[in-house]
Amino acid sequence: MPLRTPLYDAHLAASARMVEFAGFEMPVQYQGLLEEHAAVRENVGMFDVSHMGEITLEGPRALEAAQRLVTNDLSKCKDGQAQYSALCNEKGGVIDDIIVYRFSPERLFICVNASGREKDFDWMRAHAGDGVAVGQRSDDWAQIAVQGPNAPKLVDSLCEPRVLDLAYYHFREATVAGVRGCIVARTGYTGEDGFEVFVPPQGARKLWDALLSRGVVPCGLGARDSLRLEVAYRLYGNDMDEEHTPLEAGLGWIVKLDKRGGFIGSDALIRQKQEGLKRRLAGFKLTGKGIARHGYPVVREGERIGEVTSGTMSPVLKEPIGLAYVPTALAKDGSTFEIEIRSKPVAARVVKTPFVEKIKS
Repeated sequence: MPLRTPLYDAHLAASARMVEFAGFEMPVQYQGLLEEHAAVRENVGMFDVSHMGEITLEGPRALEAAQRLVTNDLSKCKDGQAQYSALCNEKGGVIDDIIVYRFSPERLFICVNASGREKDFDWMRAHAGDGVAVGQRSDDWAQIAVQGPNAPKLVDSLCEPRVLDLAYYHFREATVAGVRGCIVARTGYTGEDGFEVFVPPQGARKLWDALLSRGVVPCGLGARDSLRLEVAYRLYGNDMDEEHTPLEAGLGWIVKLDKRGGFIGSDALIRQKQEGLKRRLAGFKLTGKGIARHGYPVVREGERIGEVTSGTMSPVLKEPIGLAYVPTALAKDGSTFEIEIRSKPVAARVVKTPFVEKIKS
């Protein structure tokens, strides 16, 4: 039976259409995807992302352990700062993409994808080593993402202490809408400004209702996906997985191969970089009719050369866009190929990403 977030009843009250996602019953839309998408791009919307997982690393060697586990370099991250990163297996494949929140060198808080709640926890516990306690905290937190150009001031007005001064990818503990013990982070998955608020489960509905009463539009997974794809943010399980490396996925900027001591998978990634990538994730627009979906074949001259990982009709551009793994030689602006949609080839062209300009960070 699917799990439910602390906001399940709020979704039903708002007449959300519910679907199963990563083992949870989640709202895919409320009023409609286009309206919700526009609310975030033009005003402010909110998402229940309580299905995401939270894991802590605590102890005198927490930072040292994390450095072995993640691809990015946490020594460059200050207390009160967050960092986007990845976990890799020995072959360099992506176990998950994560955000690490550094409270101190002895206390790290990690947000993982819903599909990685148990997998990531088990893997971290197996590889963390001595001097660090790995904590499963996923049931201790709900999470609400408030996104859009008007999100920062609105969230700030509910916070004590205030949070408008927080830079991108920084965070602060605060009381929000009267709910104590929240973590407010200037992060997001939409390409817009805003905050993601980790809130104790018992206070989630109070915060949700406070946002609702201020005109914040509830948004579902459908709009979350179209928003993230317009700015070419990767989705774990679609655009990357344990069979694809972060280098292939275009995430080389979060892979620090010169990090002292390396990390799990770094040797494989160094070899891959030296030998050259055989495939890369590329953004494309369809020049013919149709919408490309996950798993659709990419073909050229009748031969299958790759696969679509994500695709949608962009509400902003009103054009079909997507991401696909293709041979490296074709992963450059202007390259052409075809995508099989219902057994018919549809012309596509590689374009630079993001498809839609995101906020300057």
